Amino acid sequence: MAAIDLSTPLGRFKAYLDLIWKDHAWLRLGFQNAHWVSPDLIRTNQPWPFQIAWWKRRGVKSVINLRGGGYPTSFYLLEKDACERLDLDLVNFAVASREAPTKEQVLGARTLFDTVQYPAIMHCKSGADRAGIMSVLYAHYKLGLPLREALKELGFRTLHVKHGQVGVLGYTFERYFAEGEPKGFSFFDWVQQPEYDPKQIRADFKASGLGSLVTERLLRRE
Repeated sequence: MAAIDLSTPLGRFKAYLDLIWKDHAWLRLGFQNAHWVSPDLIRTNQPWPFQIAWWKRRGVKSVINLRGGGYPTSFYLLEKDACERLDLDLVNFAVASREAPTKEQVLGARTLFDTVQYPAIMHCKSGADRAGIMSVLYAHYKLGLPLREALKELGFRTLHVKHGQVGVLGYTFERYFAEGEPKGFSFFDWVQQPEYDPKQIRADFKASGLGSLVTERLLRRE
């Protein structure tokens, strides 16, 4: 994808072809998995450029890309191009779907939500896992919801399958309720404690075989 030049019809065609097949964008033509977290934030799956334009017409000012940026994948090249043409802020904030979040990611999310221009759309690939944990943090931090209530953003309603490998995201909060909350720590304080160990949490988490089959084989989650 590094050789693709979106300024040429052939290059743009190659980018869209890659987006459709390698990034499974054909599944997202009529289904955005879009949900309003608040009047200022919409969570969704990876948008097509025409869907970004649709959100722009509805007042969106920023696009938060949770898949990371700076590399020549088709989704990123086309998304960056669309945001530039539409005069939208594109914010790249990489989050993992099969790892417990690091201290830097949790605190960085708080900074992100304080500085991004709203209204905004926030997306990963499927809109279920990375968008889910970030929506939990947003609802807890910006909306002031109790963490247990905010966790509704990480559920089957938005296609998150907690029994698969991506279930480590919800398991992180379970560990907080068991270890951090009894000591009086907020979630944001807990991740800054020396005993918070994302690698150990990942090692302790056990996904079910059926759940992993669904997320890794059938849904092919990123």
